[in-house]
Amino acid sequence: MVVLNKIYTRTGDKGETALGNGTRVAKDSARVDAYGTVDETNATVGLARQHADGDMDTALSRIQNDLFDLGADFCRPDMAKDKDAEYTPLRILPKQVDRLEAEIDAMNANLEPLRSFVLPGGSALAAQLHLCRTVSRRAERLAVTLAGQEDVNASAVKYLNRLSDWFFVASRVANNNGINDVLWVPGGNQ
Repeated sequence: MVVLNKIYTRTGDKGETALGNGTRVAKDSARVDAYGTVDETNATVGLARQHADGDMDTALSRIQNDLFDLGADFCRPDMAKDKDAEYTPLRILPKQVDRLEAEIDAMNANLEPLRSFVLPGGSALAAQLHLCRTVSRRAERLAVTLAGQEDVNASAVKYLNRLSDWFFVASRVANNNGINDVLWVPGGNQ
């Protein structure tokens, strides 16, 4: 259980923060950048939920919870030492990636194939989901950078890759199953 009695600690005033294992690192480290952008992705999902209801809101709520798990995963280095930890660290599991894939397939089954790229827009929810997609792509790029420097849970990187695809397909669903998608017209303003 997480208990937050005091919000500020002053321990980061010199540009460092503590990771989940107590190690102190610079706030601009690749690891902090990755989980910070996962947190930013979560905030964009919160905005999208202001326009969602029913199954879409339920799915976005699940994703928000997964994103906290993902942040905890990235916040805890030294995966090789997981078995020696006081408690089992949270890690993104392959079944979470599988769930995203199943949801993408289910949503995509009702959509017409695309004949052009989709411009972010249409409904308010679709536009927000496109923002979620682009921020999650940035989180993925940062996770790949981190994975090039340190040991990272491969399922966490896969989750981010599938998540951006999920947001794309969900944005089409939010645009009346793609009927109201705004399509790119190459050279349309030349």
